[in-house]
Amino acid sequence: MDIQTFQNVAPKLPAEMAILMRGPTGVGKSFMAKAIADELSLPFIDVRLSTMSEGDVGGYPDLEGMKETGIMSFCMPSWFMRGCQEPVLICLDELNRALIGVQQSAFQIVLDRQLGNDKNGIPYQLHPDTRIVACVNTGAEYTVEDMDPALLRRFWVTDLSPTTEDFITWATGKLHPATVDFIRNHPEHLRVDPGNVDPGTICPNPASWHRLDTSLRHMGILKQETANSGSFYSVASGFIGTEAAIAFTDFVKNYSEVITAEDILDNWKDTKSKVEDLTNSKINGLVEKLANHCKDNTWSVSQSKNVAAFAKALPGEMLVNLWNRISASQNLPNIQKLHKSIGQLVVRAVQGGRNVK
Repeated sequence: MDIQTFQNVAPKLPAEMAILMRGPTGVGKSFMAKAIADELSLPFIDVRLSTMSEGDVGGYPDLEGMKETGIMSFCMPSWFMRGCQEPVLICLDELNRALIGVQQSAFQIVLDRQLGNDKNGIPYQLHPDTRIVACVNTGAEYTVEDMDPALLRRFWVTDLSPTTEDFITWATGKLHPATVDFIRNHPEHLRVDPGNVDPGTICPNPASWHRLDTSLRHMGILKQETANSGSFYSVASGFIGTEAAIAFTDFVKNYSEVITAEDILDNWKDTKSKVEDLTNSKINGLVEKLANHCKDNTWSVSQSKNVAAFAKALPGEMLVNLWNRISASQNLPNIQKLHKSIGQLVVRAVQGGRNVK
């Protein structure tokens, strides 16, 4: 399942319906769990089960309480008790890498939404609006336990498979434009399956690209003039491996001035000559930037005219692609303004394409 579909479905499920995300490391499972919490305005609690012992989840005997009452009760983990007292989202991460005893306690949380017991023998019960999201790693390169089908049926299960478009949509505005443009032009380097290479080989994945971008920008070397330095490649190879690091280093060395959506919207006159020198792949990247900008912004009349001028300079197929992407934004005011300028041009381009076929 791609990210967009997951985001459309997961937050709308009933609160008591536990979610199980399966996928390789680095594809964004924990990140997506946090995104659900943010959308629902719930506190996010990340519980890394692979690092815990049985008592860390199922609770430890309350020895002092037993001295007073003579009844065994348990001291429960703080994150679970918070989920009982108020609505939160609890992310049970690395579930299938946990110890068997830890897994059993986690399954009780999922199946019964309760753990332990007080002095009256009553289990501690999760708040009705608390949500449970579990994450498991998949792939032959992991040492994991298979989950019982009887347990799987208690979840809404999704195999998370983010697309390149998912990553670019998320990364735009968060990562450096050079990083985003590299993935746009070289999607084969976004993620390499560790199962297809020698054991121990460093492979790129969405999470490692995020860490690399953060590190290079922190060091101040994610720019064309410093890509020739040995440190740039050394940092890159430590995060994304040799092959992707060589390609990324070369890309940044030759990276031309970044053209943003705002350059076209607000300064088309000076931007036009730069666009004329771009390859088709980079023009397609500009189309994507404009489409992303269109989703959340209202264009002025002058901005719409600048987009129309950009569109008129495109070949027919790219023109139609631009129109389709703008239409998909469902931003009606922008669509109406642009339609006045290029609507007939788009129709002729579509008709021309049909005649060629």
